[in-house]
Amino acid sequence: MAPVETPKERYDGRPAAAAAAAKSYWRWQKEDFFPEPSFASWGAYRAALAATPARFLDRFGGRSTDADELGALRRRSENEMRRCLTWWDLTWFGFGSVIGAGIFVLTGQEAHDHAGPAIVLSYVASGLSAMLSVFCYTEFAVEIPVAGGSFAYLRVELGDVAAFIAAANLILESIIGTAAVARSWTSYLASLINKPASALRIHTSLAEGYNELDPIAVVVIAVTATLAILSAKGTSRVNWIASAVHVVVIAFVIVAGFLHAKTSNLTPFMPYGVPGVFRAAAIVYFAYGGFDNIATMAEETKNPSRDIPLGLLGSMSVITVIYCLMALVLSMMQPYTAIDRNAAYSVAFSNVGMRWAQYVVALGALKGMTTVLLVGALGQARYTTHIARSHIIPPVFALVHPRTGTPVHATVLIAAAGACIGLFSSLDVLSSLLSVSTLFIFMMMATALLVRRYYVRGVTSRTHATRLVVLLAVVIGSSAGIAAYWGLAPERWVGYTVLVPAWAAGTLGIQLLVPAARAPKVWGVPLVPWLPSLSIATNLFLMGSLGAQAFIRFGVCTAVMLLYYVLVGLHATYDVAHGACSDDADEEVYADPADVDDGKQAAAAGAATTDVERAGAKI
Repeated sequence: MAPVETPKERYDGRPAAAAAAAKSYWRWQKEDFFPEPSFASWGAYRAALAATPARFLDRFGGRSTDADELGALRRRSENEMRRCLTWWDLTWFGFGSVIGAGIFVLTGQEAHDHAGPAIVLSYVASGLSAMLSVFCYTEFAVEIPVAGGSFAYLRVELGDVAAFIAAANLILESIIGTAAVARSWTSYLASLINKPASALRIHTSLAEGYNELDPIAVVVIAVTATLAILSAKGTSRVNWIASAVHVVVIAFVIVAGFLHAKTSNLTPFMPYGVPGVFRAAAIVYFAYGGFDNIATMAEETKNPSRDIPLGLLGSMSVITVIYCLMALVLSMMQPYTAIDRNAAYSVAFSNVGMRWAQYVVALGALKGMTTVLLVGALGQARYTTHIARSHIIPPVFALVHPRTGTPVHATVLIAAAGACIGLFSSLDVLSSLLSVSTLFIFMMMATALLVRRYYVRGVTSRTHATRLVVLLAVVIGSSAGIAAYWGLAPERWVGYTVLVPAWAAGTLGIQLLVPAARAPKVWGVPLVPWLPSLSIATNLFLMGSLGAQAFIRFGVCTAVMLLYYVLVGLHATYDVAHGACSDDADEEVYADPADVDDGKQAAAAGAATTDVERAGAKI
């Protein structure tokens, strides 16, 4: 399907199709949630279930294209998101989405429980891994500027099944991240009014970790979601003003903290050893996780090829330095055993005699966590919108409101689910599960980038494709082996003499034995394949540093996700891929001229113009 090309003078930012215009945005009929033939009746559904193995094999090989993500899928939202953001907006979105609960809460929690003063090294390790992922996200976001973020990128390079795994984890990450930050908001509000961290929660007799109900978290989520619904540009203005105030507070924390720092508090530096440092690094990685929200705003960015690299790389570089300085100053203000797990910085200033400073810190933390929720509401809803465009979840959540230009249904979905989880679950239960999900997606993104650079349908020979698959298996397998070996026997080193050279050999093999099939059009990750391969290794290593409980929870959630895919998602996407579902995307719409240019670039880059949704393209 060629990109939509329509007269510019007729574009007004809304669909021109009469059928789309006649429909109300607020519609809740069965066909709005399940329009696919597989769900037309119980008999049709039973027939679809009987064909599950064949359908799974069909979708396992199905891949999208750049042009399809930029064209066919976007039209299913019926109304366009407005291109209103610049690099300035994205830079402040970076600050707003990242600096929040992670640095203000998890720093104290992990310094006290796992790393001690070496928490600064944990932030260095997780920061380096995050920057590698930022490189991968930036290249994809520049070349495929759509709201789907990593879901869209994985759908193009790794196929429908891998994209579903990403979609499930993205939605899980969105819900849990929203809940975790909202509960942290309540803890700092309590600190601001001189109360214990849990004083504003309702204590019950439920199981430990779920026994403190947090209605304030629910209210905060509802307010930020409402702001995100009203306007993306308006949300940006609120965010950059609040983030600017937040940066001033952070500067105060760093300067005032160092004035009360004692080097003696850095001893012992690693009370829990090197394993504790990496265990903490895997948890505090949550603090860097918000940057992927910036990539989802590419569809609303005026000049993605310029604005996204500036916004993403610029903000994350500064944030990494800030995190390391804040972790260091906290460790030097008091012994790690005295660090408060819930409101670390406020209590630290109170302990050094600056009782008034705890209010400044608590207020700054509240502002930071508010912007995290605000930007998260924007980014997470855009992930959900693009996922719904593919029909993995009901397509009603893909709709963009004609007046606000925002995905109202998707925003409400994530906010409501996050509020339910945030009402019950504690931060430590949430953060470990969130870290597994985030690290897993980032590992998949690095793999997808290698596939994008070294495999193009119709260009790469079967021999070279086979080599790429084998060498990627070596890289991923050796990286997982390093992580497992570290987790089982961190004090031993013999296994690394085999596993590390195997990783290096796999990466070198890709460089020497598989010719590059594609070059980035505008901005590309440097030192390919080494940096993406290193990203795979570091993300898997940090995953391996998490405790068994995190993987048990992740396994249970994954099993539930796969059950949903087998029962619902597989059959919906199969019907759409084979043209069995009537879709508004096939009606004429007037596209934004900038979107037309995006589609032309994708087609010019050699993307197939046949709609994979109808043809079910195979690798």
